[in-house]
Amino acid sequence: MDAATQRRIREAVVDILKGADMAETTEFKVRSAAAQKLGIDLSLPERKRFVRGIVESFLISSSQKKESPAGTGRGGGADVAGGSGKESGRGGRVEEDEEEEEAAEEEEGDEREEGRREREYDDEGNLIVCHLSNRRRVSIQDFRGKTLVSIREYYDKGGKQLPSSKGISLTTEQWAAFRDAVPSIEDAINKLKSRLD
Repeated sequence: MDAATQRRIREAVVDILKGADMAETTEFKVRSAAAQKLGIDLSLPERKRFVRGIVESFLISSSQKKESPAGTGRGGGADVAGGSGKESGRGGRVEEDEEEEEAAEEEEGDEREEGRREREYDDEGNLIVCHLSNRRRVSIQDFRGKTLVSIREYYDKGGKQLPSSKGISLTTEQWAAFRDAVPSIEDAINKLKSRLD
C-alpha cells in the first residue's frame, strides 16, 4: 500500500472516529464507513491491520487526553500555548511543564510502539492472543460486526495457517460467562486430580 493511500485512509478513519459515538462504534463500522467514503476495499488483511492500528492509536490518545489534568490534553495543549490569564503568570514554568510533558509522551509513545510490535496477527488481520500449541491458538476476530474470541485448531496449506472446523468462537457475552466460570472449572479439575492421585 503506497504512502498516499495510507494517508487518505488515516485521514478518513480519524475523521470518522472524531464524529463517532465511541460507545456504539465498532472497528468494523469504522472500516466500512471509511471504505464507502474512499471507495477502497478495506477488507483486505493488510488494510484491516492498518485500520486497526489507526483505531488503536486513536483510542489510546483519546484516553490519554481524558486522563490528563484540566487545561492540557484537550485541543493538543492550545490552552497553555494561547496564554490564558492563569498560565501566562507563571512564565518559564509553563514551557518547562510543556517540555516535560512532551518528553513523557515521547517515552510513552516509544513504549506503545514496542508493545504494538509484539502483537501478532494472522493472515486475515485477526489479533492472535496466544498459542495454546503448535496447531491451536486463541484469537480475536471481527465477524459481521461482532467481536468473537476464537479458540481453534489450524492446519498448514501452501505455507499458510488456515482455521479448521475444530474449535469454538465465543461472542463477548459468552466469553464473559466462560471467564466468570473459570474458578469453578479450576476447582473441579483440582478435585478430579485429587481423586485420581
